[in-house]
Amino acid sequence: MTTSTPAESNAFNMSFTRAEVAFLAAHQAEIIDATQSLQLTAKSTLNDATALRARFGDHGRAVAELARARRAGVGKFPSTWLTDLDAAQQATPEPVARLRAQRLARALGPGALVHDVTCSVGTEGASISTNGLRYLGSDLDPVRLRMAQHNLLGAWLAQADALRPISAPDVVVADPARRAGGKRITHPDQMLPPLPDLQAAWHSTEMAIKCAPGLDYSGWEGLVSIASVDGGVKEACLYTPGLAGAETREAVIIHHGEVDRITDLEPDDVTAGAPGKYLIDPDGAVVRAGLVRHYAHREGLWMLDERIAYLTGDRIPAGRSGFQIVEVVALKKLKAALQAHDAGSVEILVRGVNVDPDVLRKKLKLTGSQPMAVVCTRIGRQGVALICHARQA
Repeated sequence: MTTSTPAESNAFNMSFTRAEVAFLAAHQAEIIDATQSLQLTAKSTLNDATALRARFGDHGRAVAELARARRAGVGKFPSTWLTDLDAAQQATPEPVARLRAQRLARALGPGALVHDVTCSVGTEGASISTNGLRYLGSDLDPVRLRMAQHNLLGAWLAQADALRPISAPDVVVADPARRAGGKRITHPDQMLPPLPDLQAAWHSTEMAIKCAPGLDYSGWEGLVSIASVDGGVKEACLYTPGLAGAETREAVIIHHGEVDRITDLEPDDVTAGAPGKYLIDPDGAVVRAGLVRHYAHREGLWMLDERIAYLTGDRIPAGRSGFQIVEVVALKKLKAALQAHDAGSVEILVRGVNVDPDVLRKKLKLTGSQPMAVVCTRIGRQGVALICHARQA
C-alpha cells in the first residue's frame, strides 16, 4: 500500500489521522468500556467529550467520533469495527450487502473476483467473502484503508483511484459519494466519482454501482434495484446487463429478515377506482422503483388516482400496514370532520397536494380522544382528505 504523511491523511479524511486509527485499534476494550454508557446525542456532546478527554487525553475526540460512528452503523457491520461517521452513514445495511453478494455469486459462480473500488472501511468485503467470492478492496483514502485492514483481517487491499484500473476482475462494485459540500447529490453525473467516468474506466467489466435511491436512473441500461429495510429505503444498486437478467427494475423489501421482491416483469394492468375498505401506502422501494401498479396487481389492490402512489382495496397485504377508511372529505372540510369523529391525535400522510403536515397539524387544534390518521392526496383534479382509523397491520 502507498504511504502518505499525516497531512495527506487529513486531506482525505478529517475524522481520524493514521496515528488515531492505530490508537483506536490498540485500545478496543477500554474504548467499549468508556463509551457504552454515554448518551452520544447532540445535547450530550460537551459532556461526552469532557469525559472522554479526561480518560483518553488528546485521543478523546477520536474515541467520541468512533463511538458515534459505531452507533450509526448498527445493523451494517460488527460493533467492534473501526469507522468514521461519514463511512458509517453511507455504509450498506448488512442484509442488503448479503443479497447483493448472493446475486453476484449466482451470476458469476464461486471463486469469481470482486473488486470493490471504493471500499472505504470494508463494509462490502465481509458479505462478498462469505458467499464464496474472492474480494479485492481499494480506496484513495489511506486512513480508511487502515480501518479496512483492521475490519477485514487478511483481505486484499490497495490504495488506488477507482477510475484507474489496477485489476482485471469479474465484477466491479462501487459506492460513489452521495454528498458534496454537505449537499445531497441529485444527478449521477455529480457523484464522486461520476457514474459516466466509472462506466468509461471499466467499460468491459460487469458492474454493481451503489447509489442514492432518489437519483434519475432513466438512462441506465441494465437493472435498477431499490432496497428497503424495515420500511426505510436504503439505496439503489445499478447492475450492468450481464448481472441483471431480463428485468430492468426491481424492489427488494426486507422486513424483519424476510425478503420480498417485485420486478417489472410482473403484470401491471391496474386501474383507478373508488376507495375500498383500506388505504395502503406501498413500501418506499416499490414507489422509488416505479412498481406501484405491479405491486397492486399482485396484491389485488387498485389505485385511487392514476398518478398518485396510494393504493386501496378490501384487505391489507400480509406484512404491511394500512388504514381503514372512515370518510373522504374535501381538504377545506377536514377540521370539522375530524372534530365530528372525536379525533385527538392524527398521523398525517401527504402525496400529490401542497400540504405541509406540520402546518396542518397546528391548524387542526384537535382536542378529542381518538387516535386517527389523515391522508391528504388528489383524486382526479380534487384535493381530498381520507379520514381513517389509526394505522393497523
